[in-house]
Amino acid sequence: MDATGVSRLFPITSRYYGTGTSVLVEGDRQIPYLQRRFLPSAGQFMVLRMHNVVEGDRLDNIAAANLGDPLAFWRICDSNNAMRPEDLTATPGAAIRITLPQGIPGATNG
Repeated sequence: MDATGVSRLFPITSRYYGTGTSVLVEGDRQIPYLQRRFLPSAGQFMVLRMHNVVEGDRLDNIAAANLGDPLAFWRICDSNNAMRPEDLTATPGAAIRITLPQGIPGATNG
């Protein structure tokens, strides 16, 4: 943790990068933990393309094909306001937003 209380335990590619930490004090024990992470607004992402779900689609495969990293599935979840990844591929024909990462300057889309 740095002086601002922000966790540097996770790489920049992690959904938890930059998440603050706190310490729970129980008697003489100190238990560090990550603060709650809230989903960002979908409007904070620039849409690159749409992906139409087909039967058997998996989010890790969609992330690998579109973002180059199967572990980046959480970026697709964030940009589609999905708390549960499986919801995004549950309905064939549904459209999933593939976006630039959050925080790219000027990358907003309503």
